[in-house]
Amino acid sequence: MDLFDRTKAHVLALFRIVIGLLFAAHGAATLFDVLGGPQSGHVPEFGAWPGWWAAAIQLVGGALVLLGLGTRAAALVCSGSMAYAYFVAHQPQSLWPLQNGGELSAMFCWSFLLVVFFGPGKWAMDALFDRTRERAAVAA
Repeated sequence: MDLFDRTKAHVLALFRIVIGLLFAAHGAATLFDVLGGPQSGHVPEFGAWPGWWAAAIQLVGGALVLLGLGTRAAALVCSGSMAYAYFVAHQPQSLWPLQNGGELSAMFCWSFLLVVFFGPGKWAMDALFDRTRERAAVAA
């Protein structure tokens, strides 16, 4: 087993943590005007479609992915929200992400899709719950 095989789960965990943190920070900035504030220049009104809901998904989904809690489901919702953002807000302006400003949406979409298929890696809270369930099953 070489170095790459031994460290794969750790690197995947670091990738998950960084992507989750960046996504959650983006949502917090939009919802609460912190960390440099919202990119649009204004905080969306509570419940406003799609801005408030997108930011809520970013904050909650990003935090769940960061923690590794319900990772695959949270990453799927995050990926879908970024696909929606790309195809509704960016792609109609032009085909290429560099031209339509959709690079961030495309990168987050594909990054979260990677987490959906490869899982959370190491250091995920999901693993704690799996171990607790295994111990309960053995004790029963």
